[in-house]
Amino acid sequence: MKFGIDSGHNCPPDTGARGIKFEDNLTLDVGNRVIAKLRALGNEVVVCRPSSASSVRDSLSKRCSTANASKVDIYVSIHFNCFNGQANGTEVFATSDTGRKIAKPVLDEIVKLGFFNRGVKSGSHLYVLKNTDMPAILVEGCFIDSQKDMNLFNPEAMANAIVKGLTGKVPSTPVNPVPDEEGNIDTTILRLQKALNRLKIVDKNGNALGEDGLTGANTKSAVERFQAIVGVQPTGVADEATWNAINLILAKRIIRPNHAGGAVVRYLQYRLGVENDGVYGPQTEVVVKNFQKQNGLDADGIVGPASWQKLIG
Repeated sequence: MKFGIDSGHNCPPDTGARGIKFEDNLTLDVGNRVIAKLRALGNEVVVCRPSSASSVRDSLSKRCSTANASKVDIYVSIHFNCFNGQANGTEVFATSDTGRKIAKPVLDEIVKLGFFNRGVKSGSHLYVLKNTDMPAILVEGCFIDSQKDMNLFNPEAMANAIVKGLTGKVPSTPVNPVPDEEGNIDTTILRLQKALNRLKIVDKNGNALGEDGLTGANTKSAVERFQAIVGVQPTGVADEATWNAINLILAKRIIRPNHAGGAVVRYLQYRLGVENDGVYGPQTEVVVKNFQKQNGLDADGIVGPASWQKLIG
């Protein structure tokens, strides 16, 4: 089977909703897991999320064009809902009888996770369902502004439910999709040196670190500098709090204005030369937009994949 998998949004200015969590982060996480699991089961997968777009409509159009040009058998768009903090549950949209038959088992599997069943609904108003040539569904996994749903939500379980609904099975062995640095357990000195170099953290002499895997005065001084930047006690020893900050930054989560992002925002502020208080306020937004303009990016103030690529690769 040839699937077109579309991790919703994640293509500024096409960005998702914001609740207790960010929709973009969840759709990308679940989407990557779904892609990896489908491939592990022997299916062909076409990634339909575009890397850039001039508008939301352009973003949606590119997703459909990719699916149509690739002649996928089934198109699946992954999203999460957001409404009033009280609404909760899962729903799946489709426009044809064939689409509804695909949607029903996906919905049933997600409901088994404990989410309220909001049903299979008509997606005749949804651009990506109207403009794809094959049977298509749009999954609204749950509500990101519902504490009830967020307590239930687990990206691995959600991905398994979608894959099982689509294929009737899940891979027999665990699949690691795209490595998520936030959960990286490698705390070796060599990885520490590589990470600090990638983050452009220099030693006391202003030099990049030698990547030799050895603890020395230069590495210690670079660790101290990083700790001071992100608001961790500057001991020069890479403790759990330090590694958590490193991994969270390397995970390249989407950061928006008015986001109190702690270590990640403090690091962004350091790199962009503004007071690093850990809160993405108006002053930070100005320098982010200037950075984006200087690098030929959409100056929307949203630190997404393209901005992170320019900052840390």
